[in-house]
Amino acid sequence: MAKTQSISPFKRWLLEGYVEEPEGPYERDDTPGHHEHPWWKVMCLTGVDYFSTLGYQPGIAAIAAGALSPLATLVLVLLTLFGALPIYRRVSKESPHGEGSIAMLENLLPWWQGKLFVLALLGFVATDFIITITLSAADASAHMIENPYFHHALEGRAVPVTLGLILALALVFLKGFKEAVGIAVVLVVIYLGLNAVVIGRGIFEIVTHPVEFNEWWARIRETRGGNPILIIGMALLVFPKLALGLSGFETGVAVMGLVKGKPGDTQRRPLGRIRNTHKLLASAAIIMSVYLLTSSLVTTIHIPPSAFAEATATSPAGKANGRALAYLAHEFFGNTFGTVYDVSTILILWFAGASAMAGLLNIVPRYLPRYGMAPEWTRALRPLVIVFTAVAFLVTVVFEADVNAQGGAYATGVLVLMTSASVAVTISANKAGQKGARTVFGLITAVFAYTTITNIIERPDGIRIASMFILAIVLVSIVSRVWRTLELRVDKVVLDETATRLLMETAEASGNRIRIVPNRPEEQDEREYYRESQDAKRDHDLKDEEDLLILEVEVPDPSRFSSTLTVKGYDIDGYKVLRAEGPAIANAIAAFALYARDTTGRRPHIYFNWGEGNPILYLMKYLLSGRGDVAPLTHEILRRQEPDPDRRPAVHVG
Repeated sequence: MAKTQSISPFKRWLLEGYVEEPEGPYERDDTPGHHEHPWWKVMCLTGVDYFSTLGYQPGIAAIAAGALSPLATLVLVLLTLFGALPIYRRVSKESPHGEGSIAMLENLLPWWQGKLFVLALLGFVATDFIITITLSAADASAHMIENPYFHHALEGRAVPVTLGLILALALVFLKGFKEAVGIAVVLVVIYLGLNAVVIGRGIFEIVTHPVEFNEWWARIRETRGGNPILIIGMALLVFPKLALGLSGFETGVAVMGLVKGKPGDTQRRPLGRIRNTHKLLASAAIIMSVYLLTSSLVTTIHIPPSAFAEATATSPAGKANGRALAYLAHEFFGNTFGTVYDVSTILILWFAGASAMAGLLNIVPRYLPRYGMAPEWTRALRPLVIVFTAVAFLVTVVFEADVNAQGGAYATGVLVLMTSASVAVTISANKAGQKGARTVFGLITAVFAYTTITNIIERPDGIRIASMFILAIVLVSIVSRVWRTLELRVDKVVLDETATRLLMETAEASGNRIRIVPNRPEEQDEREYYRESQDAKRDHDLKDEEDLLILEVEVPDPSRFSSTLTVKGYDIDGYKVLRAEGPAIANAIAAFALYARDTTGRRPHIYFNWGEGNPILYLMKYLLSGRGDVAPLTHEILRRQEPDPDRRPAVHVG
């Protein structure tokens, strides 16, 4: 027996609870103990991320677009309602269990190109979620620091306060985070209610005292000589900088596994859930559109441009920087109400970070281990929490907890995901032969592509951060795939009736051993099997009357790390032929040999010939195509799976 390793209490705690699906808002609907909720409650869960952007979006819009902020926001709202919403309605229909657009592209793009594309998208997903954590914490710290009751004590300490909030988030996840739809509902209702009060007061002031509105409108008319076409053109040019306001759609699809459907829903056709998710997406988009437009209008009109100023080496940031609506809350209603607003904003921003952390803990176990592209410890949540927290700390220090500085990186992650969703939907419509839908989705894809490219050119920090994430993910994935490639990589072995009969007949006729001859299929006729049988008997000095099982393995998709090994049996002119499909030839042969031993109680013997070729090239061929020099690979896989040489299936090479 293998020697049992002692595990320290710390390591046992760190690796406790290997899971296939993480806990939290993003857990899928097939998770044991899963609970479904009415769509409006799940909308609040998604709104923790989406609606919380009101904490910093108006300020970022004012800095990016100035007096044109409301017009640029109007362009963003139109893109939300007539671009993003139709795209994600289609995504939710085609991935009704929360897989999202990445899974759609994975299915539409098979083989290695699909895996590499998914890895690249995961880099942008990591950018999106990590920056959500750091930006939300930074904006929460800005609300704390600028609050008149805490300003003196916390002034100049944005980085340590932000790091403290991120650390608190990590500690919660290290202890264990559970789905918290009820908390999200309370936070969202209170937050939206307080924002409605502040924005409502701002609109009331505009109506009753229109002087500031008239001054703003005069500034608009002075832009580009008052030419409406040029003004609209300017708004179109600057609106990509406001793309943070699009952040909620990918999350909305990711959590749809939590949406309660109808009694008649099935796993394959959850039509009630899809319809309710459409309500969720539409309601969230409409609510956010109203808040984006009105908040942009009142903050642009009522807050002087100097209050939005960014921090410099010689002067602090303006009091409205990163907290425009909070600034108005204090101005309109005094410090008591303003502090209540600050607390509400801090809580929802912190919870947005929790939502993002849960998303990261869902993404890594869902994709990378299935590709064989993650170390085994990534199946435990706590090591991942530590890694993601360390990355968030680094990003916070590099950006000095500056909300505006992180806006470009956040927008890049959001826009790339939305562009990829548009591409997936366009490809899907094209494959379905829906020409009208293909044209519409193609146009939306072009708009998102323009928005993404413009944002990257003007604010390249996002693509730099995403590139670092992509590089890290690809390097770790390649090393992990190479390291784990000699695992068995077969989930289970399934034989049809004929294959089972041929295996049992061979076992009964061969005494205490089963003789297996792997064959690379060519014509698959009686002549080929006669030649292979004679060659095996000659090369390995077997008797003519020996009963042989000829095993043929096809590799339909070598990029898959593991799969079910399905074996079909054929009796071709007296030759017993088994045909199988697996992720790699050597792994499939090893898995079948172990299955045959365990099923029949007899030790299999496998007969190969040496390959003629460069060993390095054979290794590369094995990694990329699942083929290569099969004999030594099969032996090594079996050696790792069965430490007892007397029980291990024997490998003979002639």
